[in-house]
Amino acid sequence: MEAEAAREAIEGDKAQRIVDAMRASVARRGVAGSTFDHVAREAGVSRGLLHYYFGTKERLLAEVVRRDTELRLQILDQRLAGARSADDFIALLVYALEELVREDPESIAVLFELFTLSRRNDEIAAELAELLRRTRDHVAGLLAAKQAEGVLRLRAAPEAIADVLFSLSDGVAMRMLTDPAHDFSATVSAGALAVRVLLDDRG
Repeated sequence: MEAEAAREAIEGDKAQRIVDAMRASVARRGVAGSTFDHVAREAGVSRGLLHYYFGTKERLLAEVVRRDTELRLQILDQRLAGARSADDFIALLVYALEELVREDPESIAVLFELFTLSRRNDEIAAELAELLRRTRDHVAGLLAAKQAEGVLRLRAAPEAIADVLFSLSDGVAMRMLTDPAHDFSATVSAGALAVRVLLDDRG
């Protein structure tokens, strides 16, 4: 109840500035180096305001990931709505991955930092598990809707395919960021080929 009330209270410009400052700080300094002092100064708000809204740095980090994920899902919804074939669907997924790595690598870094924290913090583990559940259910819903339209012919349960899509995306994104000099185009194409088997039983 307290977390939900805090979430409702932090909508608006100040909240977005805090979230953006935390994301940028973690990308530059990591979680350990991203103190409330740093984040408050870069967001242009008081340190006390961060404590009031979020309580802990870990909760702020979870809010960063939640907002990033919701935004990406909204964009994905809009783009996938126009998919008329499995190839369209896959091409849009590939574009989303490449755009994420190119335009917003900070959000990937924050997600992996949150995963690391979840291994030793039960509260963060619960937050992350809930976030993963919601995103899996959301994408599974997209897959099921496209199957109902006749666009996709799924070869496994929508929830299982959603988990595979996220696993591929997260893993390839991490490799792309770790080794930016390497050309991952063949890797992405191989992943797309594997996904096509799951999305179209005629392929």
